[in-house]
Amino acid sequence: MSADEPLFRIVRGVPTAEELAALVGAIMVRTRPATAAPAAVSHWARSARPAAATPVAGPGAWRASALPR
Repeated sequence: MSADEPLFRIVRGVPTAEELAALVGAIMVRTRPATAAPAAVSHWARSARPAAATPVAGPGAWRASALPR
């Protein structure tokens, strides 16, 4: 592949500038190398996030909603 050849070619239709920009963005994201593992989340930051399991309605639910998980 030489420097004069395009990286991709539209073979059908007439895309708008926005559609071409979306296509280029999607190709850039797909061809980007994978990043390292995400950084560990601190205990302080994790405590501010809502819990995955919420208390179920029923006897004592109001009390359990305030208890630490």
